[in-house]
Amino acid sequence: MAEVQSGLNGKPRFSRILLKLSGEALAPAQGSGLDLDALAEIALEIKEVAALGVQLALVIGAGNFIRGIDYEARGMDRSTADQMGMLATVINSLALQNALEHAGVVTRVLSAIEMQALCEPYIRRRAVRHLEKGRVIIFAAGTGNPYFTTDTAASLRAMEIGAEVILKASHAVDGVYDRDPMREPGAKRFDRLTYIEVLQKNLKVMDSTAISMCMDNRLPIIVFNLRKAGNIRRAVMGEQIGTRVESAP
Repeated sequence: MAEVQSGLNGKPRFSRILLKLSGEALAPAQGSGLDLDALAEIALEIKEVAALGVQLALVIGAGNFIRGIDYEARGMDRSTADQMGMLATVINSLALQNALEHAGVVTRVLSAIEMQALCEPYIRRRAVRHLEKGRVIIFAAGTGNPYFTTDTAASLRAMEIGAEVILKASHAVDGVYDRDPMREPGAKRFDRLTYIEVLQKNLKVMDSTAISMCMDNRLPIIVFNLRKAGNIRRAVMGEQIGTRVESAP
């Protein structure tokens, strides 16, 4: 599917996107778990984008419940810890599906780990068909395998469905910086980066596997702040927000 070249005249720049949300974006300001108000706000933003005719798929992390790598550091088997994290992404996916449906958006959750009493199994052709029918889809359970992050799952699913861009919505920062802007106020924000620059500078955009996959397939990534209302729509419309990661011109 070809990227639309202009966001002028009220037309979206992209027609099929993958939106990557962190689990922390769904959490209360203090503590872990789910903030129903945050879910409702995100659902309304997604509804606005879907109303433009954009085909929209999502991948959600699980950091509001569990990070497998943290439990591994405390002695848990990595595979078990990652499997627990994959299950947590299903919780987040079902919660967002509920919020979207309350907002009037037809939504399907497709899981890489089969649990048909809760959601559909992931089948690529089925996912594409849902998109073609105007349904928002949420990919749950990561890749279905341990040792792979939800960033890698987002890159993989984006390739499989033919997405034109990955929109990585940050709950904390408004782009990619050379240092942590939360700790160092003088940190510099980049407007554009190449994949190689991200890897060489070890910038915290997505993990190296995800970045390499995007680089090999020339799939651009736009990193922006989710907390500013309307930013998902701005990114879809082609406005210059956050940081764009792509091939060298």
